[in-house]
Amino acid sequence: MGRRIRVLAGLWALAEIAVFVLVASWIGVGATVLAALATTVLGWALMARQGTRALEALRERAVAHRPPGRAASNAGLGAVGGALMVLPGFVSDAVGLLCLLPPTRPLVRAAVGRGLAARLGLSAAGPVRVHSTRVPGAPSGATASRASASGAFGAPVRVIEGEVAGDVVDSGPRPS
Repeated sequence: MGRRIRVLAGLWALAEIAVFVLVASWIGVGATVLAALATTVLGWALMARQGTRALEALRERAVAHRPPGRAASNAGLGAVGGALMVLPGFVSDAVGLLCLLPPTRPLVRAAVGRGLAARLGLSAAGPVRVHSTRVPGAPSGATASRASASGAFGAPVRVIEGEVAGDVVDSGPRPS
């Protein structure tokens, strides 16, 4: 893992240098340095603005006792985007803008989500089809009175007989 990060950081640095040299040959060294400084200042301004908005959204959700949802991911993407904009280099500025701008933020969020899911070995499960079968002698929709069918604290539970058709992916604990 550490080797991959070092290789990616080296490739990123080479890309930044190559783009900087290309821009300098196109518009001149002085204008390139000024553009790099301007994007750094723009990064600080955007990070402050987006950070304030993200904190307000998180605060409103906390006051309303709602989960943070997209507000948390917006705050994280704003921080990463601002940090990338502050770093010198035009490649990091482009990636930072993708994280900061609201129209492109869902694209970045989806790409990061897919990357994390692949890294963690998660896959999207398709629909699960259940074919119901009747069991002779079992009343339909009745409350089970057997001890084996009792839930928490001995409360009776509904028993639904059925058969699962197709592959099932365990998605973790089931709601009670």
